[in-house]
Amino acid sequence: MDATDQREFAMLLHAQRDALLDGIGASERLLESIREARSDTPADDEHDPEGSTLSTEWSRAEGLHVGAQRELAEIDAAIVRLGAGEYGVCAGCQLPIPLDRLRVRPTATLCVACASAPTVNGR
Repeated sequence: MDATDQREFAMLLHAQRDALLDGIGASERLLESIREARSDTPADDEHDPEGSTLSTEWSRAEGLHVGAQRELAEIDAAIVRLGAGEYGVCAGCQLPIPLDRLRVRPTATLCVACASAPTVNGR
């Protein structure tokens, strides 16, 4: 990977990170609003005919929040690999990951062949 490619992926990863941080902030605000609504509402919202329950909304929002945090960790790890000169190297076979794959999935740690290979656990 040459310097131009490194700059391209640094910009891509940082842009994705910034957008993700905005999304995490929004999900934190949503969780806080649900938390407040739960404290203002009787504990039994399961029988509300007007729509989904606060518990359902909490579960959905929490799942999205956890997923975004996991994605942020993947982006941060990719940025560290980029800085260490290890970005774009397959963790499985140690060969370069094709740039087209990295453009589609910039946090990829495996080439397509290694990602597709069956594992001991049957994945």
